[in-house]
Amino acid sequence: MDRSVLVTGASRGIGAATAKAFAAEGDRVAVHYSSSPVAAQAVLDALPGEGHVLAHADLADPAAVQRMVDDAASALGGLDVLVNNAGVYGPHPIRETSYEDWQAAWAEALGVNLLGPANTAWCAIRHMSRGGRIVNVSSRGAFRGEPNQPAYGASKAALVSLTQSLARSLGPEGIAVTAIAPGWTTTDMAAKALSGDGYDRRRLESPLERVAAPEEVAAAILYLASPQAEFATGTVLDFNGGSHLRM
Repeated sequence: MDRSVLVTGASRGIGAATAKAFAAEGDRVAVHYSSSPVAAQAVLDALPGEGHVLAHADLADPAAVQRMVDDAASALGGLDVLVNNAGVYGPHPIRETSYEDWQAAWAEALGVNLLGPANTAWCAIRHMSRGGRIVNVSSRGAFRGEPNQPAYGASKAALVSLTQSLARSLGPEGIAVTAIAPGWTTTDMAAKALSGDGYDRRRLESPLERVAAPEEVAAAILYLASPQAEFATGTVLDFNGGSHLRM
């Protein structure tokens, strides 16, 4: 393929693996980062092929998002695929968190995990044509609840609703919108939870008795963004190793 792809949160984890997966297919990738320029540059330098670029923005800043998307589209010659992967995840259990910290946690989670993807999508479709794809990275926590990170769970559930709304809205234009809801994955974000005996506890949540690798999630994202997956628009792909099953 030779598509123009923007991956948010691509300096590490699922985002970095996704950027590499698209580049390996011959696509040109904009590697977005917020606060890790060195890591983002390392990802960019490791991508096969040519024409890849860095894209910087705080996703909680609407003006910065618009500049980032427009600059990425200009550098890549348009946009064919948007992967809304960036997210924040931090503990704020309701009983143990001060009211001030509770407010801050919700503002950050909603700003980055929900409004960020919404604003990025708004800007991206201005550069998309028929055949465009948006893949939103939600979470298993959208469906099972996150008792210690409720803003994360709520923002990821709202991202699923946004996916379905955009799929209905953009379908007549030939733009398909899907979501993936991973479970535990070996990323920097999950490193603390997967350290020590935490890994064994989390891997045993799945009947496969393991957690996912970022490359596995990236492969699923690559499919959802493919021409063959157009009729999956509006779909949420559970990708949690059978650790949480829903009707």
